[in-house]
Amino acid sequence: MHINKNYDKVFIGILIGLCVPFASYGILLVIYDQLDQWGIFNPAGMTGNFRERTIALIAIICNVIPLQIFNRKLFLDAMRGIVFPTLIYVVLWMYFYGFDLLQ
Repeated sequence: MHINKNYDKVFIGILIGLCVPFASYGILLVIYDQLDQWGIFNPAGMTGNFRERTIALIAIICNVIPLQIFNRKLFLDAMRGIVFPTLIYVVLWMYFYGFDLLQ
């Protein structure tokens, strides 16, 4: 079995690491709004930024999916590329939401 190593580049990993959280944030926001319209989710008793904070965190975690795919194909350079934007997203999440949770 021949594995195409053309996608095993750090640049490809960085692009995917940047795009996956944006796409998943949009998809999760639509799902969350739909659940709100159907009355399935009741936001009573939650903080004002709970929805935004939680969806952002889940969107960052969605980078695990392409990371696992690259791991199975042994694309180590692409895996390294995914790590950089993920760390940047985590630092940004901590800056905007994390310190409020720690206080």
